[in-house]
Amino acid sequence: MADDDTPATFASPACFLHEVDPAYAGLPGPLDLRAWTDVNRWRKGERERLIAERLAVPAGVRAAQGEAIAVSLLSEIGDVEGRVISAYWPFRGEPDLRALMRQVAARGGLTALPVVVGKGRPLEFHLWRAGAALARGVWNIPIPAEPRPCVPDVVIAPVVGYDPTCYRLGYGGGFFDRTLAALPARPRVIGVGSSTAQLATIYPQLHDIPMDMIVTEAGVVRPQAEASTVRALT
Repeated sequence: MADDDTPATFASPACFLHEVDPAYAGLPGPLDLRAWTDVNRWRKGERERLIAERLAVPAGVRAAQGEAIAVSLLSEIGDVEGRVISAYWPFRGEPDLRALMRQVAARGGLTALPVVVGKGRPLEFHLWRAGAALARGVWNIPIPAEPRPCVPDVVIAPVVGYDPTCYRLGYGGGFFDRTLAALPARPRVIGVGSSTAQLATIYPQLHDIPMDMIVTEAGVVRPQAEASTVRALT
């Protein structure tokens, strides 16, 4: 497997890099701007640290981790026949699940990729099968060449970090959460990432939506009950 730490032609729908700018995501401002400033600054630092750590992992080790994650994902998802599974394109050390997409198709399932459709708008999901043509979307993100919008049954999303309640630290701005909130029916949402990316909390905000579970190379993390909701740094 080629190392994909540095994008050549395409960037990744996996990372949702368009989340970086909150204005692009179209999110309202937080109620407590000072608290959000603290949380945002902390998240930015943790994001940079965690990405640097996973990029330092040898490509062969990351490949083995991705394979272990794929095995657990297939076990958790179960029968895929006739179901739509949305995955992503790997980038900057994220688990490579392209082989999993092929396995899903071989078992009678359908696979999809996320597509950016415009400023301040949720992502769309379009059917795509491994080997099918890709086109360049916004920011050169690979998207299916043939538009085939769908509503996925399962959305697999990479995480930069996560906490025991399965809140996801992404690339900032909350675009992914906005997408989940806009879907007509909530799909099963599974985060994937390294076991070393777990944090005590990501300091979830009102717009954050937890994953149903996080799958790592070490196993499955299911949401733990929160003793209290932490909304700001103390």
